[in-house]
Amino acid sequence: MLSARFGEYTLYALEGDQFMLDGGAMFGVVPKPLWSRKIPADEQNRIAMCARLLLIHSHKTDRLYLIDTGMGTKFNAKLAEIYNLRQPSGTLQEQILKAGFSMNQVTDVIFTHLHFDHCGGASVWKDEKTSDILFPEANLWVTRSHWNTAIQPNMREKASFLRENLDPIARHPRLILTDGAHVFEDDFYTMVVNGHTTGMQLPVLEDGSRKLVYAADLLPTHAHAPVPWIMGYDMFPLISMEERNRLFARAVSESWLLFLEHDPTHQIIQLEHDGKNFSMAASLKLDEL
Repeated sequence: MLSARFGEYTLYALEGDQFMLDGGAMFGVVPKPLWSRKIPADEQNRIAMCARLLLIHSHKTDRLYLIDTGMGTKFNAKLAEIYNLRQPSGTLQEQILKAGFSMNQVTDVIFTHLHFDHCGGASVWKDEKTSDILFPEANLWVTRSHWNTAIQPNMREKASFLRENLDPIARHPRLILTDGAHVFEDDFYTMVVNGHTTGMQLPVLEDGSRKLVYAADLLPTHAHAPVPWIMGYDMFPLISMEERNRLFARAVSESWLLFLEHDPTHQIIQLEHDGKNFSMAASLKLDEL
């Protein structure tokens, strides 16, 4: 497991679920001859994906933050086969233990959003019909606008919000809904974007002149760097493109470190702009920061 000191924080990259999704859905209207040069597809047109999570230990407050929780273990055999879901590095619980912590030590779980590949790992089946939260002592953080979207989803997004994921979060006594961006500690806060889904929050850490941004589904893989290369899953494509253009420009000018959640090959990248498109300028591992 890779780790790094970043200002007043120690960061751990949890290499969680590995799975596969349809390449056409992941790249929307971008033709396959273009995107397949960056990420090859299998015979079922699926591309390799991962759920890379970020565990953050604050040396100032001793709080332990987890960003997203991956798909988890609640999928039945049929869905696990469809998504080729596997956990070669171990379950979320096992990875947190490898980092030197227990589940009860996690004080805060920050959900970028509540699509099943980002929040499913927060709970496990208690019986055939009921799932329970894995983090009994943790605050669960979601933006209010996104929570409202999740519990009353539009027809297109409904399939991404699973009851077995949302119900235990809703029952948790420490669910905290934020109204927009939120500051957790010095040099640790969120930005909110609305193109992929309403109220998605992107955690940001600063260390002097450096800024590390957990990119979530604003930039799922390095191949999604060109502004028009958005996912078919994005609810509001034009808003998504505007947000990406604005934030990627800042990422270039301010040399942001972009932590990629879904790219199995690249953990952290920096962007460049050639006058026409954004693209990956550098690829780093967490322990190279």
